[in-house]
Amino acid sequence: MKLQVYSDEYILGLTSIREHETKIGERVLTVASVNNLLEDLVNSPARFVLLGLPEDIGVKANLGRTGAHNAWSGALKAILNIQSNDFFSGSELLVLGHIDFTDLLAASEKLNPLLHDQAAELRKLVEEVDKRVIKIVRLIAKAGKIPVVIGGGHNNSYPIIKSVAEGLHEAGQLPNRMINCINMDAHSDFRPLEGRHSGNGFSYAYHEKLLKNYFMLGLQQNYQPQTVLNELKSNPDLGYITFESIYLHAKIDLASAVLEGINFVKDLPTGIEIDLDTVVNIPSSAETQSGFMVNDARRYIHNTACLLKPAYLHIAEGAPSLANNNNDNRVAKTIAYLVSDFIKAVRK
Repeated sequence: MKLQVYSDEYILGLTSIREHETKIGERVLTVASVNNLLEDLVNSPARFVLLGLPEDIGVKANLGRTGAHNAWSGALKAILNIQSNDFFSGSELLVLGHIDFTDLLAASEKLNPLLHDQAAELRKLVEEVDKRVIKIVRLIAKAGKIPVVIGGGHNNSYPIIKSVAEGLHEAGQLPNRMINCINMDAHSDFRPLEGRHSGNGFSYAYHEKLLKNYFMLGLQQNYQPQTVLNELKSNPDLGYITFESIYLHAKIDLASAVLEGINFVKDLPTGIEIDLDTVVNIPSSAETQSGFMVNDARRYIHNTACLLKPAYLHIAEGAPSLANNNNDNRVAKTIAYLVSDFIKAVRK
């Protein structure tokens, strides 16, 4: 099992302990090993399980800029150093660890996605990423916990949807093995089934009848291929509101747009997704200067977590290594805000 679990000692080593304060890292739970993982997850009092996916192979296979494999380590440290208090104690969170993709990343470095044969090899590596994610996330869902997954590329939407749908089904909580998703993103990630990459996670999940209704919030008109747009417009299982409708044409305000998305997916357990390339000036594979603000993203996470039955949270595409400053902590702090907002909203 390619899972690196974290000990209490490791967690405390990332936590800046101060007198007269208690940090989340001093309260979170862990598992002892991978040997009895399902049993340990079932028996844990924590409701949420934090998992890191430090890879960007799917981004490279989609001709994007790499760097998302570095988001997890900084985000974890930022989360652990949130203050433990009445709003978020930390004891409701189990920090599981991260999936090891070292061998796949090394193999991907030798491949050029602009060459047809090598692009095909990259997409086969993404299938290996899928298998590793499915194996772990299925156990989290089967144990009745809510996965909180930090990427990594948005290719991981597919294995997360698959494993959560199948895990809930195996646990007797999902008769039809299908969930819904809502995604704040500049891109649909509903590209053709041309081999796995970060641009077709949702289309693969839909094709395999794991994803029922899918709502896209904030699609940017400049980044939608006409063939994909035709599918979005004609398929009643797919709903979307463009960024331009909210902020350029003022046809709808953000709160109403989020509520429209919530109503589109509320009949089933719903995966809550956000791609950080939709947030202004956050280093990512497709960083934008025109998009949602961090506070918009926080409101989206809060409102969806409050009003839906969340199946999981997935935060994708943050790429701190693409920042000009090695000490840039925008990705880490943004992820920490979103994770804590999600947990606090679900607990209400």
